[in-house]
Amino acid sequence: MGYITDLRKLVGTRPLIMAGSCVLVFNEQGHLLLQRRTDSLDWGTIGGSLEPGESLEETAARELYEEAGLRAEAYKLITIFSGQDMYYRYPHGDEVYNVMAIYEAGGITGSPTVMDDEGLELRYFDLTQPIPDINPFTKYVLSKAGYIQG
Repeated sequence: MGYITDLRKLVGTRPLIMAGSCVLVFNEQGHLLLQRRTDSLDWGTIGGSLEPGESLEETAARELYEEAGLRAEAYKLITIFSGQDMYYRYPHGDEVYNVMAIYEAGGITGSPTVMDDEGLELRYFDLTQPIPDINPFTKYVLSKAGYIQG
């Protein structure tokens, strides 16, 4: 988050437009990998913001490795979300309007491992069952993309 961190020094917590990617990783049973976030203590997707010069797919690949220690052979673009519904206020007060590319990763190599200070743990969830403590933003994205019922 170097770029966003640098911007925050200039603009404080006021809303930024933040482009980024979210990566959906499914196991053989069709369960989705989520991470328990350190900032909100709820379960969210793997992903993050674009760094200067990166493509959205490169961001997905970087975030997948940085947050879960995984690599993927392919990334399938599912959809892109933007607009008022993509507003998010972080627990520490930073505000963003996300422009988010949703990718489904295929050909996963490695074992899910927490690799940075953004996540506390990683776990696969059955999307036919309610996910306890799901991040509201993650719930919105998964329901709008048709993975869960909203």
